[in-house]
Amino acid sequence: MGFGLLDTFSKPLTELLVNWEKGDKDALNAILPFVYDELRRIAHRCLQRERPNHTIQSTALVHEAYLRLAKQRPRHFEDRNHFVALAAQLMRYIVVDYARNHGALKRGAGVFKLELDDRLALPDKQVDLLALDDALKSLQEVDAQQSRLVELRFFGGLSIEEASDVLGVSPATLKRQWTTARAYLYRQMRH
Repeated sequence: MGFGLLDTFSKPLTELLVNWEKGDKDALNAILPFVYDELRRIAHRCLQRERPNHTIQSTALVHEAYLRLAKQRPRHFEDRNHFVALAAQLMRYIVVDYARNHGALKRGAGVFKLELDDRLALPDKQVDLLALDDALKSLQEVDAQQSRLVELRFFGGLSIEEASDVLGVSPATLKRQWTTARAYLYRQMRH
């Protein structure tokens, strides 16, 4: 399941990304309408598996990611996929921070749980978000690209082909890495 709009890359957005990279602070404000719907889908995906009585909403998550992005130094983006991938990464950090700040430090406390979808194929369909974050950090140390792939697919909802565009690696290679990353996470999450 991919982002339909990610398949096309508009010239105005390209120009705005270039302008933002060159230091035009207003360009970032103009970028948001081009990617807002995708960012809302990512935010919804991050939050749909959270505990039922959570207080953070998709819109708030998008806005917090935008604020964090605005605080960063402008950077170069190859295309829309790269921009959305960074936003997905920021949303992961925000959701993990949210979990930590709302009493989820105890493992297994049930305060903030995510259900991993079939694409991660972990045996226990409910996974503690902080445990997943720890496993991803561990995977980052072993293989940064595989960690990024999991982040793009799980938090960003990107397909193998879309992740291939972002990472600059062939889909065939990413399919093999996806299998390896899932096995690694499986082992880490069982501890």
